[in-house]
Amino acid sequence: MKHPIPDHNPMRGQYAPAQASPRHFALSIAGGVATVTLNRPDRKNPLTFDSYAELRDWFHGLQRATDVKAVVLTGAGGNFCSGGDVHEIIGPLTKMTMPELLAFTRMTGALVSAMRACPQPIVAAIDGVCAGAGAMMALASDLRLGTARASTAFLFTRVGLAGADMGACALLPRLIGQGRASELLFTGRAMKADEGLAWGFFNALHEPEALPGAALKLAASLAEGPTFAHGMTKTMLHQEWAMTLDQAIEAEAQAQAICMQTQDFRRAYEAFAAKQRPVFEGD
Repeated sequence: MKHPIPDHNPMRGQYAPAQASPRHFALSIAGGVATVTLNRPDRKNPLTFDSYAELRDWFHGLQRATDVKAVVLTGAGGNFCSGGDVHEIIGPLTKMTMPELLAFTRMTGALVSAMRACPQPIVAAIDGVCAGAGAMMALASDLRLGTARASTAFLFTRVGLAGADMGACALLPRLIGQGRASELLFTGRAMKADEGLAWGFFNALHEPEALPGAALKLAASLAEGPTFAHGMTKTMLHQEWAMTLDQAIEAEAQAQAICMQTQDFRRAYEAFAAKQRPVFEGD
């Protein structure tokens, strides 16, 4: 969980702005919101070995970033992501040894781990095709906005693989329920947008032309909020999966007591007393 580090703090050198010049995806950062765009529209934005690794490292670096408070994850050209590139990934995988294959599957899973571990909320803006590893990136995000033409498929079984990939069997049942997740992971069929909305996969659906603005607006509202507290919320949402109710209640008591010592908590009270809107600074 990230906490603002003032300039005079001797730990300041360990923190820096997010990597701003990626090679394998497009990136813009403004107003505390980083927009990550998968940018191979001619192929529906598939992932390669290099883009997997760069995305993993970029999201991991957000734990130390000083300029990013929320993230929008999207794809170019009317599609989100078609998954691993058939020619650049699937073909070479058929020729690898078991240790090489395990290194690859651990790398892809590390991307999901990095997305879940970064303190910033991630808003996925999903239009068109969202398949395979692309569906997992959407699932690993904190919030998902879609369009009526969004088609989400965990299609691993379609290529002879288990539906258990990149954490799918842990994440998807918790989001949409065991029975629905089982159907999607066994069959590999596409989940329609209206199904995704009804099942809780999507938080909202928008017209395609309105989707980018809606995602940016949501991310900006999160970036303007109490970002230390947002990081705490994301941490607890992740950690409490493995807790009993009593353990979760105690963990949340400790987390809330920590947040009560932040300046944002004091600012919120003072703003309420003055009948003003609080201006949060994340400390």
